[in-house]
Amino acid sequence: MTEETAMTETPRPGPAPRVVFRGPSPAARRFLATEAAGSVFLLIGTVLALAWANSPWAASYAGLWHLPVGVEIGPLAFQMSLQHWVNDAAMAVFFCVIGLEITREIAQGDLRDRRTVTVPTLGAVGGLLVPIGIYLLFNPSGEAAQGWGVVMSTDTAFVLGVLALFGPRCPDRIRVFLLTLAIADDIGAITLMAVFYSEDPSLPALGVSVLLVGALLGLRWIGVWRLYPYVLVGIALWFAVYQSGVHATLAGVAIGLIIPAMPPAQSVVDRSAAYNRALRESPTAERVQLAVLAAQATIPANDRLERALHPWTAYLIVPVFALANAGVALDADALGSALGSSVTWGVAVALVLGNTVGITGAAMLTLRLGWGVLPGGVRYSHLLAAAMLAGIGFTISLFIAELAFTDPAVMEQAKIGILAGSLVAAVLGSTTMRLLGNRFPMCSPGAGESTLALPPRPWRAPQPVLAPGR
Repeated sequence: MTEETAMTETPRPGPAPRVVFRGPSPAARRFLATEAAGSVFLLIGTVLALAWANSPWAASYAGLWHLPVGVEIGPLAFQMSLQHWVNDAAMAVFFCVIGLEITREIAQGDLRDRRTVTVPTLGAVGGLLVPIGIYLLFNPSGEAAQGWGVVMSTDTAFVLGVLALFGPRCPDRIRVFLLTLAIADDIGAITLMAVFYSEDPSLPALGVSVLLVGALLGLRWIGVWRLYPYVLVGIALWFAVYQSGVHATLAGVAIGLIIPAMPPAQSVVDRSAAYNRALRESPTAERVQLAVLAAQATIPANDRLERALHPWTAYLIVPVFALANAGVALDADALGSALGSSVTWGVAVALVLGNTVGITGAAMLTLRLGWGVLPGGVRYSHLLAAAMLAGIGFTISLFIAELAFTDPAVMEQAKIGILAGSLVAAVLGSTTMRLLGNRFPMCSPGAGESTLALPPRPWRAPQPVLAPGR
């Protein structure tokens, strides 16, 4: 190359920046697997509830779940119906797991990367707002309008269970997309539920709740890594929130969001290795206990609590919740009322059409504007099918229906809409995934299976590249 040519030609630009997609973390894979397997138990609970509520023993179904159950210690007595124990206490554990998953993904998972999280997050916003808007078109006023929150959440367990049926047909990346979308969706749904579906609050109880939240934050700030202090304060927080009039499950969310999720310092890991060496040199009961405690300290409290609670929520709490709440009478009178009910139609149409349009539209707009990227292997057909499947709004939809409606007839109509809309969403999403599969182009053209090329910045003009070998 001559000196003159070297002065006039533009230098070769460096390699295009790339976003590395490492795939699901081990903790995320464990979460996905447990949710997918738990969907079988959730389906069994739903079928049992429907069969029981439509059997000759239907009266025993209502009688069991309205049975008063209480705890009495001296002068202190606390009593709720069995259904309220499930909905208010057991489901607080479920919401705690959601909070733990949100915190872990923000600290260590896919929610750390702005560009990879933008598409599912804005998709979740579309999946919140469009269904709510559609529902309010059907029910603009009256008690029925209070049910807008029923249509704003996706049932992660059922969606992942449906995707598990496809195996290799469905790339892991669409599962991660849906998990991230569901997490963002849960954040929005829980926030709206806290603001709009709480009773008149008790200020003294709220004050105690704030102090207990401060105590949890203090434990985190001073670096407490053992679980039992968080659990003890969390139980007290649940009682305080329950007495405050705010829905008690929000205590579970607060606990999950506060418990530390960041990996410990390297010095903690080194200390564990030192205790293990000491144990090998001289095995004693005391050194065994110290080695176990040191090993536990190397795992964030968030991971340890989620690992302990998640199987219980997936395989027991959520199926029992479905058994307690999905028992809807499906006789001719109930179905006739539902067919003429704007609540039933509003819920069903909002779940199916609202999520399909809202998630697909918001995600495609985000991709078109270059605000975010999707992993390689994700096609528009996958995105469309995932948006349809997100219309399966079962667990939290049933939960909010219990909060939103005081009229039992309207509540039953809403539940029929949830069942119908979730079923249609599952069938449409499954059919779309099976028939369209890989026929549509990739959402991020040119992106490989493990990396994603970022699009060029629109304000930067393309630079000429030197010919090879020059």
